[in-house]
Amino acid sequence: MTLVEEVSPELLRERSTLILETERLTLRAPRLEDAKAIAQLANDRRIAENTTRIPHPYRLADAQAFIEQVNRDSGELAFVIALDDEPIGACGLARLDGPAPDLGYWIGVPYWGNGYATEAARAVIDHAFTALGHQALQAGARVTNPASRRVLEKCGFQWTGVGLYRIRALSSSAPIDQFRLDRGIWASLKSWGRSKRIV
Repeated sequence: MTLVEEVSPELLRERSTLILETERLTLRAPRLEDAKAIAQLANDRRIAENTTRIPHPYRLADAQAFIEQVNRDSGELAFVIALDDEPIGACGLARLDGPAPDLGYWIGVPYWGNGYATEAARAVIDHAFTALGHQALQAGARVTNPASRRVLEKCGFQWTGVGLYRIRALSSSAPIDQFRLDRGIWASLKSWGRSKRIV
C-alpha cells in the first residue's frame, strides 16, 4: 500500500487511531487539545528555519490548521511525538517532490540532544516499509543543520546531493542536503529495534 490522493474512509480511521510506540516515545495522531503545546514548541525560529513548511511566528491557528489538515485525504501522514503523553515534536510522511514520500520531523528545542528525533524517525520508517509497503523514502536537512543530518545518517539514509528549497520562515530558498533510504538498506539495518504498532 502507498500513500495516494484518494484514501478510503477505513484507512482514514486507521490513521487517526494509529499509535507507534518506541522505548521512550509514543507517536500518535495530533489532537486539537495538542494545539497549544504544538504552537508553543514550534514557535521557535530555530525550528522554523530548519524546516521547509513551518512559518514563523507559529501561532495557535497554525497548529490548529495543521491538526485539521493532516491524516486526511491529502496523503500526508503525521504523528505527534509524545513523551509521557506530552507533545515534544512531530514526525511524518508526505508526498512533496520526487518519486518517494518525504520523511519530516522536528523536536521542540527543550528536548534537543536526547535522541528523540532518531527514535521517532525510526518508528515512522519502520511503519513506512512494513505497513505502508514503500520501496524508498527521501528526506532533507539544511546544510547548516548537522544534527538533522546525523539523524538521517543514523537511520541509514544515503546522501544524494544538494538542492535549493524554499524555506517558508525565511521567505527565500536555502541549500538542503538530500537523502534517500531504500527498503534493502533499511532491511539490513533493522537491528535498531522494531517499534510496536498499536491500533
